[in-house]
Amino acid sequence: MRTFVIGDVHGGLLALEQVMKKAEVTEKDTLIFLGDYVDGWSQSPQVIDYLIHLQGRQKCICIRGNHDDLLLEWLKNAKNNELWYQHGGEATVLAYEKLNDEQKQVHIKFLESLQDYYLDEQNRLFVHAGFTNLNGVEYEYFSKSFYWDRTLWETALSLNPDLKEQDLYYPKRFTLYREIYIGHTPVSRIGETVPINKACVWNIDTGAAFKGPLTIMDVDTKEFWQSEPLNELYFNERGRN
Repeated sequence: MRTFVIGDVHGGLLALEQVMKKAEVTEKDTLIFLGDYVDGWSQSPQVIDYLIHLQGRQKCICIRGNHDDLLLEWLKNAKNNELWYQHGGEATVLAYEKLNDEQKQVHIKFLESLQDYYLDEQNRLFVHAGFTNLNGVEYEYFSKSFYWDRTLWETALSLNPDLKEQDLYYPKRFTLYREIYIGHTPVSRIGETVPINKACVWNIDTGAAFKGPLTIMDVDTKEFWQSEPLNELYFNERGRN
């Protein structure tokens, strides 16, 4: 039995199928998805169907991402969001034109069931973006921070590696959990294409929304597997710029 964490998929079903095969995932394994299942590439509805199927056969924890929340709002209220449309939503809107109302209701139910975060028995936190409360996720005032915050990762990147937990200026957020796994902010922003560890934070978003691969990681061994770059798998699509 293994525990895997999977980065932001962004409508790339082909990549998700690749990493599941490469990691030789079985029904005995636990899967923790960090959110942003949609927006970017053309198979957002198929990704959600795939996740629903996984939840029916094994332990599969699905965290809420900001793009998933935006899709839910659009499906329920048909509210136009120009910024979302420009950042991957266009491909999702086009893909959902092929679904009937019954299929959309199934997806709404799935999106409403997503978790803000997951804390396991080993005090490892899994959250899409981050949190801001210095006392931890249970005390977070603004739930949208779980899927919009970037300060956790920005703080981890800027942290002096010589600082120790007992030092006066060591960020308290990094002392609360054994490890924190996030997505949301692609490591391609710092010129990387593999999972990056800073302090206790592991960033698993390797840029699948753009020209990077999708990543799956064994949280115990830190071994990871990656798909081909998404712009190569979907070579005839524009994706997110």
